[in-house]
Amino acid sequence: MLARILLLTASAILMTSAPFREANSAPPARGLLVVANQMEHTVLVVDPESRRELAKVVVGVNGHEVVVSKDGRFAYVPIYGNSGVGRPGTDGSTIDVIDLRERKLSATIDLGKPLRPHCAEFGLDGLLYVTAELANEVEVIDPATRKVLAEIPTGQPQSHMLVFSPDGRRGYTANVGAGSVSVLDVAKHSLVTTIQVANAVQRISMSVDGLRVFTHDQGAPRVAIIDTTTNRVTSWIELPASPYASAPTPDGAWLLVLSMAGNRLFVVDLKSLKVARDLELPTRSSEILIRPDGDIAYISGTGAGKIAVLDLRAWKMQPPIELTPGVDGLAWMPVSEGK
Repeated sequence: MLARILLLTASAILMTSAPFREANSAPPARGLLVVANQMEHTVLVVDPESRRELAKVVVGVNGHEVVVSKDGRFAYVPIYGNSGVGRPGTDGSTIDVIDLRERKLSATIDLGKPLRPHCAEFGLDGLLYVTAELANEVEVIDPATRKVLAEIPTGQPQSHMLVFSPDGRRGYTANVGAGSVSVLDVAKHSLVTTIQVANAVQRISMSVDGLRVFTHDQGAPRVAIIDTTTNRVTSWIELPASPYASAPTPDGAWLLVLSMAGNRLFVVDLKSLKVARDLELPTRSSEILIRPDGDIAYISGTGAGKIAVLDLRAWKMQPPIELTPGVDGLAWMPVSEGK
């Protein structure tokens, strides 16, 4: 009996002293960061654990965003051109395809006309959807044949970023200069409606349950909340500084909102819609990527050439990943065990 008591006591001590992790939480995600550097005209493959750049692939002028195929084999980089949104410059018409296994440029998809393609996302149907700012539409591309299958009209200029509903039936674009959000029927390749938000907006995200869309007023320090059942702006999140981009945490509890102007990251409680935490970011941070397990957020700092690393369990900033100025779009490349 005494031996059994000692064994149970020792087990209890070990459980108490071991790092705590919820039983139903996901195991740590293994993967690499794929980063678009628009100033260097490159795509970087970065190990987030060692904080080392593993590869650099030259792409066209300029690639702002990047998306990785579900199997982690290919990265797709829309080649936007050498200007900013709504500014004079070259008009990109291609998408560069990087073989991540070989770590080299393997193909270029010709879109057939000047479009300024910007944001690429995979739908649940396995097709690639790319915003086309000059055509007021979203291109639908078969990644297998690398051909354009269809176009979905957005009805608005400068359709810049794109998110999908969890069921894949609806797409939502942030239309920068128009200050609006377009709602798209993905299967029918049609425009459902446009929602006027402000004089100008930047970027877009969606709640985990698909009930709310968030976009960022560029004339006031606030985030618009759109009800996806009514397609109306129903409320606002007031912030200390102008927002630029956001991402919800996988548990649906928090919205991470970055301010490029203020170099801050605001952590918003999605129940109260109030700022709960305020953290410092590198200069001109532009994009947020949350690791698939929900433990870490990566925030690219285009001006500083750094990627901030935020531990979402402790809400503490870890040392940043030091790269080169121009880092912008982020994607996650899954890595299988043993590779």
